Amino acid sequence: MAERTKAQTLARLRKLSGELSSATLKRLDDTLPWYRDMPPGRRSAVGLVAQAGISSFISWYDDPDSTPWIAADVFGAAPRELLRSVSLQQTLQLIRVTVETVEQRVSGEDESLREAILLYSREIAFAAADVYARAAESRGLWDARLEALVVDSILTGEYDSELPSRIAALGWNGHGEVSVLVGTAPRQLDVDQLRRTARHLDADVLIGVQGSRLVLVLGRTDARDEEEAPEPLSFLEIAERLESGFGPGHLVLGHAVPSVVDAARSARAALAGFAVARAWRTAPRPTLADDLLPERALAGDPLARATLVERIYLPLKNHSPELLATLWAYLDNGRSLEATARELFVHPNTVRYRLKRISEVIGWDATGAREALILQCALITGSIAERGSGGAGGAHA
Repeated sequence: MAERTKAQTLARLRKLSGELSSATLKRLDDTLPWYRDMPPGRRSAVGLVAQAGISSFISWYDDPDSTPWIAADVFGAAPRELLRSVSLQQTLQLIRVTVETVEQRVSGEDESLREAILLYSREIAFAAADVYARAAESRGLWDARLEALVVDSILTGEYDSELPSRIAALGWNGHGEVSVLVGTAPRQLDVDQLRRTARHLDADVLIGVQGSRLVLVLGRTDARDEEEAPEPLSFLEIAERLESGFGPGHLVLGHAVPSVVDAARSARAALAGFAVARAWRTAPRPTLADDLLPERALAGDPLARATLVERIYLPLKNHSPELLATLWAYLDNGRSLEATARELFVHPNTVRYRLKRISEVIGWDATGAREALILQCALITGSIAERGSGGAGGAHA
């Protein structure tokens, strides 16, 4: 008797399959706003999944043991892009609506049918979770490979017009200026913690590991609460908050550049600074790459030499040869005001005034030991560059 009842139920289900599919699609349209708002092509794909689920249930009800994986096959009817446009939550809503429709249409049938529907709906829900989990895992691996490719392109400076689209594909939320931070990779790298910390700082990061080096491309994002948005943090402040995510050793921050596609320039400075940071015995952590200009220049970094000339030597020379001569004398005389005043035949207060003006023009203070080293290196580099180009020589010559 039971076998005949099941056969009759199965025959009724097969007869109702088309009606069940139509009723399900109508109920989806009536109850799910996101389904109504979909383009026709995607609505059709969602409908195919619902129809496949009903057909699959009938096959499974006929012989559950012979098709144990049929629940997972339901989602084979969905095109790949559907996973990116329909969330897991929406998929579970789709399953619920389909199950409720089938239950209503077959109410009053054998009790075993209702139990089969509940069991099958559970299997479908697990299958949906598995599909989305595998898609998320694949996307995560793809994102990691793409991020590594992007960071490597930035570090080498070898990239094409597709770099912006690749960065956008990673979900980059940074805008405006960016800076590159280079340090040693920790033994156990916690990428998620770095990203969480960056989000709390209204920043975004691209993360790359190059051998023993950990490289972060830093960008600022829009503040979460624009009405009470604090002053944006400087890149140095952001680097200080991210410092604990790096391994021991030096940590060097490149200068800010206008956009992420210009990040190669900041990366070159950071990498050059990281290579020579040990030469500065008391270097802070993190260190600005521009604070390592003397070491970088001595190591043969052309960018450092050009920066010294363009940001220190030429501005002083073009502004006032008198200031350039005063700086030469002050540094050559061991930063002694009296000795500098005697050499220049001026009052020590005049030397003080000129040193203040020098600081205003170039942003470096010659009275500090470290900055004095940077300035002296700039004078030497500028004088050599000027002689090499056929100029008349530096003010000290």
